[in-house]
Amino acid sequence: MDWGIAWRAALSQVIVVAVLGAATGLTLSHDIFESWGWAIGPASWIAATLVTITVWRLPIWPTLFGAVVAGLISLVGVATGLHWTGSAIALVLFVLWCGWQGRRPALRLAT
Repeated sequence: MDWGIAWRAALSQVIVVAVLGAATGLTLSHDIFESWGWAIGPASWIAATLVTITVWRLPIWPTLFGAVVAGLISLVGVATGLHWTGSAIALVLFVLWCGWQGRRPALRLAT
């Protein structure tokens, strides 16, 4: 496990998701979230993942795969009405996935 990659991935993912969440929350009505939240949330998550991939030079496809799996697992929280718990679970799983990738020599961050 490469904890350096894990912490960097956590930092960038949290910042981008928070910025996107604040931007959409301040500019879009609650009705839009009621109707389109199923698309806005995952789109924000993937956008944040693409920023994380770009900033930290992580491998694209394995990192996207980890983000999608973490997002799918977080649906348990969303389905039970615990949206933010599901988001926290997704973040932890994604960060662990990124850190695990860092221990693989072929997938280390370019320096």
